[in-house]
Amino acid sequence: MSVHLILHAVENLRGIAVRTPMLTSAALNEQLGRTVWVKAENQQLTGSFKLRGAYNALACLDADVRGRGVVGASSGNHATALALAGRRLEAPVTVVVPDDLPSVKRQAIEALGARIVSYRRLSGRRDALVHEIAHRGGLTIVPSANDEQVIAGAGTVGWEMLQEHPDLTELLVPVGGGGLAAGTALAASAHNPGLRVVGVEPAAADDTHRSLQAGRPVSIPAPRTIADGLGHTEPARIPFHINQRLLDGVVTVPEAAISEAMAHLWRLFRLVVEPSGAVAFAGLLHSAARLPDGPVGVVVSGGNVDWNTYKTQVDLAMTRLETPPHAAAVLH
Repeated sequence: MSVHLILHAVENLRGIAVRTPMLTSAALNEQLGRTVWVKAENQQLTGSFKLRGAYNALACLDADVRGRGVVGASSGNHATALALAGRRLEAPVTVVVPDDLPSVKRQAIEALGARIVSYRRLSGRRDALVHEIAHRGGLTIVPSANDEQVIAGAGTVGWEMLQEHPDLTELLVPVGGGGLAAGTALAASAHNPGLRVVGVEPAAADDTHRSLQAGRPVSIPAPRTIADGLGHTEPARIPFHINQRLLDGVVTVPEAAISEAMAHLWRLFRLVVEPSGAVAFAGLLHSAARLPDGPVGVVVSGGNVDWNTYKTQVDLAMTRLETPPHAAAVLH
């Protein structure tokens, strides 16, 4: 896959995707001893970076193919992005989502007019269901990660970061299916081959970490993590091979670190971030001691979280963060 696809995606997304802000905090910079730039993709249209890949993939289809409709599977954010892209490009959209999809994500998809088909998250039938729907309706499948145009669209996140701050020495990015990490690594390889790009995933959903160690994609049992958007059982094939070649490793973070990252993002930047979107920031705090000298970039990938989940996670994290060390020892 060539970086030229990312440049083409930049043009396709011009005037469509928001160029989200790069934020910094003097308090955080002082704490870590380096400048940290946070890419706030929770402020993207549909509330996550996923619009970039979904829109780019649809824009690259022939008009007659697009007009017959598309189908994609998602834990929520790709589905919402696909629904908006379909509305903008006049493509009927069907999305296959888990039956426990957070209500905030379901409502967003419904508001954009996409057809919703649900499946049981732990059944393992998702991909088969997508192929059945595509075959019956003559629809084109648009995966959430395993597609070069989707990866290229996601790569515009890293491209924008490096245009604004070409001196970054490390870039931390969340890993689910692997498309955002792969696109970011491709963008970095063109801008600055010496830049380290590190993936971050929940320790409870460490399929990419295990796969990179094994040297091939491996499957794990259906994970249980608050970062529902990163709960994959194995990495997607196309991004995995890119990440195997270009990614400088994967950091795994415990569940508590994810909710604490959500709390820090609110305290420092007033950003409301979903658990999946906070994982890379959790990686920043969890591995601060091994960061290279120089500015560091972090992708905050999404903010689609229902209020009850957000409040519960942040309240628990705030309690832990505000507990004195001696009291914390008693609690543990």
